[in-house]
Amino acid sequence: MRRSIVIFLLIIISFLLQSVLFSYHNVQGIAPNLLLILTMSFGIMRGRREGLLTGFVCGFLYDIFFGTLIGPYMFLFMIIGYLNGAFHKEFLMEDVMMPVFIIIVDEIVFDFAVYISSFLLRNRTNLGFYFIHIFLPHILSTVIATIIIYRIYVRINKAIKKRVEKNEIA
Repeated sequence: MRRSIVIFLLIIISFLLQSVLFSYHNVQGIAPNLLLILTMSFGIMRGRREGLLTGFVCGFLYDIFFGTLIGPYMFLFMIIGYLNGAFHKEFLMEDVMMPVFIIIVDEIVFDFAVYISSFLLRNRTNLGFYFIHIFLPHILSTVIATIIIYRIYVRINKAIKKRVEKNEIA
């Protein structure tokens, strides 16, 4: 129960940082996707179920505040969280390189889905332009944020784990 509350608070904090702080302090409209980082982090640290549930809440918030429909971003975040949970067993928590590679793939999938729904379906087919001017800056900002934020999430996850184990022993 305590773990759920902590993860929910992290989702709210990440959402507020992404929607308020980074919306005003961004470089040419490019800001890291903190909700995607959170979904990826808890997917690989806690497994498929936790990644799926974190993705559900993150995607739901994303749909409500940034989307036009409720459901598409929620589904996308859930898929990403679930698939990232597959790396749970092969994962060393202190290793930062694996999460960086995973977030690159996640950001490409996310941005490509946004490209398809927002631009390609409206017959704006210049993928090269979007890749250079939107995909790469998003990937770069999210990777830099992942390197910094992921370590914080690892510490939080370890503290939650320790507290849960302490409560089970007592």
